[in-house]
Amino acid sequence: MSIHTPPAGAVFRGRMLPWLLLAPQLAILALFFFRPAAEGLRQAFHLADPFTGRGIYVGLDNFRALFAEPEYLDSIRASLIFAGLVAGIAMALAFVLAAAADRLLGERLALRSAIIWPYAVAPAVAGVLWLFLLHPSFGVIAQLLHEAGLAWNPLLDGTDAMALIVAAAVWKQVSYNFIFFFAAIRSVPKSLIEAAAIDGAGPLRRLRDVVWPLVSPTSFFLLVMNLIYAFFDSFGIVDAITEGGPGGATRLMVYKAYRDGFQAQDLGGSAAQSIVLMALVGVLTVIQFGWIERKVSYARS
Repeated sequence: MSIHTPPAGAVFRGRMLPWLLLAPQLAILALFFFRPAAEGLRQAFHLADPFTGRGIYVGLDNFRALFAEPEYLDSIRASLIFAGLVAGIAMALAFVLAAAADRLLGERLALRSAIIWPYAVAPAVAGVLWLFLLHPSFGVIAQLLHEAGLAWNPLLDGTDAMALIVAAAVWKQVSYNFIFFFAAIRSVPKSLIEAAAIDGAGPLRRLRDVVWPLVSPTSFFLLVMNLIYAFFDSFGIVDAITEGGPGGATRLMVYKAYRDGFQAQDLGGSAAQSIVLMALVGVLTVIQFGWIERKVSYARS
């Protein structure tokens, strides 16, 4: 009696079936991603009329006008500062929380789950929550700062305003980082940690010399994702808290593109800003993959 061996993988007898299965997703990508991206690229090289939609081809004039505008250069500087602070602080806090959760919480799923709840909060809601906490007139934390003799007014001071949106963005992003760091730390072989403990390494040294190098792939992935989050997903926080003020101190690139496009109706300039923003993030990503990834070890032993 012969035994029939099933095929190792699925076999499509018709050439159209795979394309039919992919068609819904391809249609969504074409409608909501590729078409708007192509339209934005076209508008970046045109001086558009916001009422008729017609435009005059102006070449690189929109880009030249951008980099001749001091406010736009300030928005680039503010965006770089904001992204660096958010990525650094959010990753550091998440790593510490993940290490503490692995050591202290163990299998207490409810307590671990409580740490990731802020990630479910919308950026605008997170901004409003932090504004209520740190508003100079009625914020609870702001009142404590005033009682301690510390000057705090994010409505008038640009440094305070930047600190406020950084705090809101970090609080929102720590939960995302925690999930990945916690999973990575839990996957570190316990035998390596026990061997380091036998050799006399304390908890902090084991964390630094054993755990951190082994979670470097996760750290690299989170660095890329946190920078993308800081550059693109910070609009809701800025709009809810500062609206780019005071004096443009928190007018990030993504928010300036929105203000120029939707309020000033400068569609060509806004599209050019979007392209510059995407190019900047792309360059930073290439630098990370070309330089930082060389320090990442993917070996697990």
